[in-house]
Amino acid sequence: MVYQRPKGTADILPGESEKWQYVEQTARQVFSNYQFKEIRTPIFESFDVFSRSVGDTSDIVTKEMYDFYDKGKRHVVLRPEGTAGIVRAYVENKLFGPEHSKPVKVYYMGPMFRYERPQSGRMREFHQIGVEALGSASPTVDVETIAMALGLFKKIGIGGLKLVINTLGNLASRQAYRQALIDFLEPHFAELSEDSQVRLHKNPLRVLDSKDKKDQAIVADAPSILDYLDEESTAHFTTVKTLLDNLGIAYEVDPTMVRGLDYYNHTIFEIMSNSKAFGGQYMTVCAGGRYNGLVEEIGGPATPGFGFGLGIERMLLVMDADGIEVPTTKAPAAYVVGIGAEAVPTVVQVTQAIRNAGFVAEHDYLDRKPKAQFKMANRLNAEVVITIGESELATQSAHLKNMATGNEITVPLAEIEQDFATVLAQVRGEQRG
Repeated sequence: MVYQRPKGTADILPGESEKWQYVEQTARQVFSNYQFKEIRTPIFESFDVFSRSVGDTSDIVTKEMYDFYDKGKRHVVLRPEGTAGIVRAYVENKLFGPEHSKPVKVYYMGPMFRYERPQSGRMREFHQIGVEALGSASPTVDVETIAMALGLFKKIGIGGLKLVINTLGNLASRQAYRQALIDFLEPHFAELSEDSQVRLHKNPLRVLDSKDKKDQAIVADAPSILDYLDEESTAHFTTVKTLLDNLGIAYEVDPTMVRGLDYYNHTIFEIMSNSKAFGGQYMTVCAGGRYNGLVEEIGGPATPGFGFGLGIERMLLVMDADGIEVPTTKAPAAYVVGIGAEAVPTVVQVTQAIRNAGFVAEHDYLDRKPKAQFKMANRLNAEVVITIGESELATQSAHLKNMATGNEITVPLAEIEQDFATVLAQVRGEQRG
């Protein structure tokens, strides 16, 4: 039998995993500057966490979730997105309490699962980086979180981005628009796709997000949410646009954008890239928005929230296509060559002493001849080769060669084990005071 990874998943191998680490480490640095702290939640949750929060008209709930009953007959789901689980944790752990400063700002990283047709940048197991700010209704949270997302892309070196924003208004505005949309779409009911027919009276805004060509042609003439905003919703969106202008952040307003999850209201946004990875066409690489009301839906007190998510796989596609290189893994400061079986214990001891001093060090594990060990040192781009053979064991010393300059020295083994930094400076030809 040939064993293979499940369809829609990937093995992230050494050489590739370093790129993932770089993206994750850069995200941690950027988020830390905004005082976001990491949160880690379970990979599986109760089915109700997502069916209540994401919405029963969402494709995620109706078509894509990996859900099953466990041995205790509990209906559970592999998380299809990050926000609902974070909000569940916020409520369950009472992060809304007075002892927690507001807003509570957290970020997460990890695998998500959706049963959909695998394609480039879209897997059944995919990895997401996201943030959530819970406890403030201020439009400044909207703008600063968007700015942070753009800052992450800039830090990584990704350009060719476009910020698109819209508002879904507050509950009153959304209900007024909902009815206007139903009134517009009902005469076209027979022409709508089956999915849109189901959504029409449950959540007509989802019809605007349909990928069906006929649906798209119908909604092209639909009324705009911007015409149904009340005073509060207009003021919030106006402030968002003003703050973006003040920060010099360019944006486009797209009144047809609704996002795929039911919990959004007020500001929503997408960051789009025209990378070579997408053939020069704009594709979404990061998206999110405000979700006042979601905390109450999961049993907590009235708590406004704002957040975003981005797919690591899609970001890496852009980086590869656009030639963005990541910092390479550190080459060994020293490769310790042992000549003869008698040298092995000393080689291990010296290598470990160098590592304990905070340097990268390596030695042979396959009983290779000295010539092959030197070749491996070159292959690993080791800065210094330390040779220990019969004569060195007899004198309790080691021979060091700087591979770049050819400088060679012989020092006692005790010096390497006690102060490798000074020995390294010597073979580099540096003066240490």
